[in-house]
Amino acid sequence: MVDKIVSAARAATVAAPPLGTEAYGRFCTGLAHRLTAAWPRIRAANDADVARARERGMPDVLVDRLRLTDDHLDGLVTLTSTVAEEMRELTHRPPGTPIGDWGVRHRVPRPLGVVLMIFEARPTVTVEGALLNVAAGNAVLLRGGKEIAGTNAALGAAVAAALADAELPAGLVTVLDDPSRALLRELLRRPGEIDVLIPRGSASLVDYCHSASTIPVLASGGGVNHLYVHRSADLAQAVEIALDSKLPAPAGCTSLEIALVDRPVADEFVAALLDGARRDGRPLTVRAGEGLRRPETTGQWRVEALGEHDLGREFLDSTIGVVAVDSPGEAVAFVQRYGSGHSEAIAATDPAAISEFTDRVDAATIVVNGSLRLNDGPTLELGSEIAISTSRLHARGPITLAALVNYCWVVEAGGRLREAS
Repeated sequence: MVDKIVSAARAATVAAPPLGTEAYGRFCTGLAHRLTAAWPRIRAANDADVARARERGMPDVLVDRLRLTDDHLDGLVTLTSTVAEEMRELTHRPPGTPIGDWGVRHRVPRPLGVVLMIFEARPTVTVEGALLNVAAGNAVLLRGGKEIAGTNAALGAAVAAALADAELPAGLVTVLDDPSRALLRELLRRPGEIDVLIPRGSASLVDYCHSASTIPVLASGGGVNHLYVHRSADLAQAVEIALDSKLPAPAGCTSLEIALVDRPVADEFVAALLDGARRDGRPLTVRAGEGLRRPETTGQWRVEALGEHDLGREFLDSTIGVVAVDSPGEAVAFVQRYGSGHSEAIAATDPAAISEFTDRVDAATIVVNGSLRLNDGPTLELGSEIAISTSRLHARGPITLAALVNYCWVVEAGGRLREAS
């Protein structure tokens, strides 16, 4: 079975037309039409997946990640036109660069090859992974979580129809319908046939991919993210940043887990955090570290003790830990020890504190006086993205269309020989 899957994907990369030809634009347009036409069937499949997840007792915050709405369709249709434009920009071939007085060199984008994407709960990733990879000329194997198997099958049918409409090889997109670990293990043992691995999910998923495979990884792992609130910060703004970094998407990879707050303003920050959440009507649990005052709270706004086990992990719910620190250096050391290298932020007006934090913290994206959720390809005007990479090679930060291609040099030499140079 695995032989057939990878052989079909590899054959599709050979049969596919050159990157940037009109067929890829037709695929983008066709996918928008096919998704729109099939949306009632896709929604029905998704409703069934969501119902099964509820029956199994999955937490509400995770069930919400499975659910598709009409707003998702609007976003995906918009994405198809955005990616089509980005593809045209990426594949536009400008005049070459002269080489001395004898030749011209061109840097030309080329597909990465066969991409294996492993993800968990978000069905929109199925469309994003298919759309961006095909636009980049790659073949992609999409392995989603069993919780969205029905949804993925319906989405996969729409993608397959769009490939056929564009007269592109069917093997450019394979939505894997076998959720078994055995199939995944076998795919991970195919570095000669799969060129790039993109895991999008929990830190444990990323760690498993690193340990089980030698395929190059563009890692999009869990986000154990922090906000350092320096004593010079506008405290009201820092509270708004913290709440925006957590409550709209508490289980997202850019979600805030721990706020590191300079000790003189830490108690005030905790109280203001609770007041802000209460004014917005959004539940919040604050886990206060040692030495912090714990105000009395009721109902959906609670203060609990922060435990050692809370450090270095994702809460995956509406919980923010608060730890008092005595200096920017102590905040940096905390991030270095417990952070996952994904998204970090500082709230401060002191240039020295900002400089120390941004110079010493190692993360894909560091935000100064802003929400962690700004770490997003379209928001940063970097382009459409399929994940956020914490890898150190090839791409770091949002994995956009430009990160899904490699480059080769085309040299117009005009008969030049090396001996003559």
